[in-house]
Amino acid sequence: MTTGELPAEVRDAVVRVGRTARLLVAMDFDGTMSPLVSHADDARPLPEAAAAFAALTALEGTTTALVSGRALASLRAVASPPERALLVGSHGAEVWLGPDSPALTLSPAQEDALALARRCVESAVAAHPGTAAEQKPAGVVLHFRLASVRHGQDAVDAVRAELEGTPGLFLSEGKMVLEISVVQANKGESIAMLRAVTGATAVVFVGDDVTDEHAFAALEPGDLGIKVGPGDTAAGIRVDSPQQVPAVLELLLSTRS
Repeated sequence: MTTGELPAEVRDAVVRVGRTARLLVAMDFDGTMSPLVSHADDARPLPEAAAAFAALTALEGTTTALVSGRALASLRAVASPPERALLVGSHGAEVWLGPDSPALTLSPAQEDALALARRCVESAVAAHPGTAAEQKPAGVVLHFRLASVRHGQDAVDAVRAELEGTPGLFLSEGKMVLEISVVQANKGESIAMLRAVTGATAVVFVGDDVTDEHAFAALEPGDLGIKVGPGDTAAGIRVDSPQQVPAVLELLLSTRS
């Protein structure tokens, strides 16, 4: 899709925010920069989206960031982000703002809670075909995209029954995933932090998942939230699929260039 094929309301909103003095362009990755895939390790950004994102990163007065539920190591591996892009992983539990960024450290109590969560999820995966566990530095994720509806729901129910209400564990659901973390963080807090550290006069955030709604809700007047795909949202505008995201980024790039 070319920029001219974007709906007029999308074009107008992107051009408006693109004229701000100091812009933060924050992007979710899976389902946004990259189409959703069956196996997380196979995800890659659409080439046009990656190229426009990299070009925006190089512009004066523009900061780019990837704000993802993935662990930072996984995000770096699949997204190959530009060196100057800021990175937020694990929904905000991991943050990279440059070489001096401190590594995530857990307390002994958090380590114990994480070990419990991992044992529970591994037990559910062993009992329910098609489910899988993803390990993160501060959490564990139950994936059920490839499971039958019954096995997926049974696995989620089993994990929730054992872990919900456990002190120090925070459970949240996304698209065909149940995430358990020992660090309470969300993308809304991440957007507020990135705004503060970059001095942005406006923020663009693009995302597709229910976990991205925290980020949309954190946007302020003059910002722009763009929801990718269907579903209720607090975002101001919507595009149909990740295939339209490159045109949005290219329009931002041409406006700011």
